[in-house]
Amino acid sequence: MRTNTFLRSALALAAGLTLTLAAQAQQERDFSKVEIKTNRLAADFHTLDGQGGTISVLSGPEGVLIVDSQFAPLSEKIIAAIRAISDKPIRFLVNTHVHGDHTGGNENFGKQGTLIFAREIVRQRLQNPKPGASGNTPRPAAAAALPVITFEQPVNIHLNGEAVELLPVRPAHTDGDLLVRFPKHDILAVGDYFRSEGWPVVDLNNGGKLQGTIDALDTTLKLAGPSTRIVPGHGKVTDRAAVARQRELLIAVRDKVAPLVAAGKTADEVVASKPTADFDAQVPNGAQSAERFVRWLYAELKAGL
Repeated sequence: MRTNTFLRSALALAAGLTLTLAAQAQQERDFSKVEIKTNRLAADFHTLDGQGGTISVLSGPEGVLIVDSQFAPLSEKIIAAIRAISDKPIRFLVNTHVHGDHTGGNENFGKQGTLIFAREIVRQRLQNPKPGASGNTPRPAAAAALPVITFEQPVNIHLNGEAVELLPVRPAHTDGDLLVRFPKHDILAVGDYFRSEGWPVVDLNNGGKLQGTIDALDTTLKLAGPSTRIVPGHGKVTDRAAVARQRELLIAVRDKVAPLVAAGKTADEVVASKPTADFDAQVPNGAQSAERFVRWLYAELKAGL
């Protein structure tokens, strides 16, 4: 009973640390000032940075496929940026996971006829969202926002001469994560289980797991070669070496925090010990994101005792 009570508390804390980020961004950010920046990786492949998760765009004569949709108020700007790349229909939208900074624009794209793909659990969580840190439950997603094609096994989308591979990884940042592979372009779009800025974040409330995150990074390393470009959920497009570094640092901090948790230290005491201090300089925005990282790590390790 005691363990179950702590687990519920830990999950609620972790949910607050993760889910409120997207909600606060949507409520507090003045989206009118957000600019969508287009980055060219190839003549037919671009990424879009705005507010929220990075969007990948595959274009060509058969139409456009995008990965993730950011926040709803940005849809017009995102569509305008896509139109500057291609005048072909936006046929497919792939969600890498459930969070609102990656799925918020789904309804707008769905209403214009874009077919949405995601893991089955993502559809379920959009239909039946969990309460946030405040105890308030977000509204269920509109019908047009829901993935139409759902799956739990690998799926291929053939478009513009590319066989886009949708590869479930489970469970990592959430329990609905997806790795999107563009083999012809040698590009991996990985969502939020890997970030090229800041320490990683795991949403325990939505089924995320520390070991699953490590496993997802391992999967990415197996698929990536020396020239592979990796599109993270947040941060600059990077390479295999950056993924390997994050994996090593994640394990190093885990190995520092685990004995402190086992010794009965509180979350505040573990944070105060600054277990990331030796590594923060190796992580862009590491010091700024360290406490959030340590607190979810503490919550999961404590719940596992």
